[in-house]
Parts: sequence; C-alpha cells; structure tokens
Amino acid sequence: MKVLTHGKVKIAACQFAVSGDIRQNSQKMQEYIRQAAEGGADIVHFSECCLSGYAGTDFRGWYEFDWKSLEMETRSISKAARKNRIYTVFGTATRAEGFENPFNSLVMFDRDGNAAGVYHKRFCTPTDIRYYTPGDEFFTFELNGVKFALLICYDLRFPELYRRLCRMGVEAVIQSFYNARQLKPSVHTDIMRQTMQCRAATNYMWVSMTNSSAPISPYPSCFIRPDGVIAAQLEFNKPGMMINTIDTSQKFYDASGPYRDLAIDGILTNRSMMPRNHI
Repeated sequence: MKVLTHGKVKIAACQFAVSGDIRQNSQKMQEYIRQAAEGGADIVHFSECCLSGYAGTDFRGWYEFDWKSLEMETRSISKAARKNRIYTVFGTATRAEGFENPFNSLVMFDRDGNAAGVYHKRFCTPTDIRYYTPGDEFFTFELNGVKFALLICYDLRFPELYRRLCRMGVEAVIQSFYNARQLKPSVHTDIMRQTMQCRAATNYMWVSMTNSSAPISPYPSCFIRPDGVIAAQLEFNKPGMMINTIDTSQKFYDASGPYRDLAIDGILTNRSMMPRNHI
C-alpha cells in the first residue's frame, strides 16, 4: 500500500512554441526559469523535446542535427538552474554509446545546476521508432517529502506504467508532451487530458503535464489533482506559465483506494474483503 507523506512542492508548468531552433528554445526556457524562480517555484517543468526540437517535425533527421549547439545550450540551461536555484525538468534528445539513435529524454537539473537524473521515453510511437531509441527504466526522486516520477507523452497509453509507479510509492508524475504543429484539429483534444485525469485518479497521483503551444496544439498544459480534477490549465496555442502547489497533506476523493492493491496484485475481485459471515 502506498504510504502518503506530508509534503509541499510548488511546480511551474511552462509552454511555448517549440521549434528546431535550439538557441531560440533555450532563450525562452531561460526566461521561464527566471520567472518560475521569482514566483517561488521549487521545480520548473517544460514540454517534450523543448530544447532539441522534435525529430520528424521540427527537423528532418539526425544527419543535419547540430549536436554542438545542443550541448552548448544544455549548459546554458544548467547555468540558469544554478543562477535561479531551481530544479529544472526539460525535454531533449540525448545520446548514449552503443545506440544508433538518440533517446527522447527528460533531463533534470538540481538547484546547483547539476544533472540529477534522466528519463528516456519507454514507449515510442511507430513514427518515433524511426528517430529514437526507447528507454527501459523509470526515474524517480524525492523533493520536500514528495516522491516524483518522470514520464513522456505516449507513455500515457500504457496504464501498467502508472500501476508500477503507484506500487513504488510515487505520489506525483511530471509528464511532458509534444502534440503540436498539427494541420487540423484532432481527437487528442478529447482524449489526452481525459486519459491523464484517469491515470491520476485511478492511482491517486498528482500530475503536471506540459505541451508545446505551437499551433495547432490540441490541448494545453494542465495541473491535475489525485482525484482526477484539472485544477488549472494554460490557454490553447499560446505561450504561458502557471505555478501550482502539490500538497500531499490534502485529502481527495479516492474511489478505488480501498481495493487498489488487490487489483495491482492481479486479484480482480474484492470478495475476500467481505465480512466472514457473508462469505
């Protein structure tokens, strides 16, 4: 059973029109980092591939990619995190020896600007597979008494990931998306936030979800409570930032809570929980 701690974390969710211009992406991120710190946030959270741009959408492939520029601007983000004394979670491409294609990653810098962890997107879409290597490990961390995990976009299609994180005691998920630069409206407007609400409510987790705001973006960045309620969200297709507070001392409606561990253990009935004289 997940043991809830009492902790508070102020998290700034930022969205802007991510592009293939790494330096421009970095400059926008650095400004939001400054604003988030001035607003008292503990963590600033950006969208998927917000620094590198998204392969296949913002640039055609790795043969033309400017890795030197990415390394330089990654250092700039590290310096901004250190200068502003704020944890920074952002999406970018990362390379690892032995893999032909890079990973689609979330990188976290701590308040000193040090690399504190990285998560590689575990489930890549069929299009992603042409450009990225899927990861195979979770990344979790604790801050102010709250246990967090990082996930990326298409991961939300696999509820098993959240069940595993729930069993690991995760209380809050920081999840970054890139659903933008679409040519027309899509079903994602009706299903992505709603699926994320379901993941929050069925696992009793706080969720910060960010998206690029480049038109057409079918949904904005959202902050979701453990009961599945969207407590705050930014505007469609517009850059912006919001600061919200995760407070694990707050209690919310948790419909499946009494039997969640049974289901996670594969016991798909709660008959065993009936009083003995009813069995």
